Amino acid sequence: MIRKHLTFTGRVQGVGFRYRAHSIAVSLGLTGYVMNNYNGTVEAEVQGEPYEIEQFIDELKESSYIRIDYVAEYDMTLRDDMRFVIK
Repeated sequence: MIRKHLTFTGRVQGVGFRYRAHSIAVSLGLTGYVMNNYNGTVEAEVQGEPYEIEQFIDELKESSYIRIDYVAEYDMTLRDDMRFVIK
């Protein structure tokens, strides 16, 4: 199990990104959060198996109305999250 901090740039606000991310994360059993940033990006922390996190990102990239131009990511230490939340 791993935890990643992700920052998404592109057309990621005002297009249902956080709700789509929540739906995907819950379906994959990931924990963490997603939130809008003031600079127009969206940040997320996701915890789960590496292949599930890759699937999470891939499904977001394929979502209608969302256009991801870049994903910055770095590894984090694991946490005891109970669920995935929208902040």
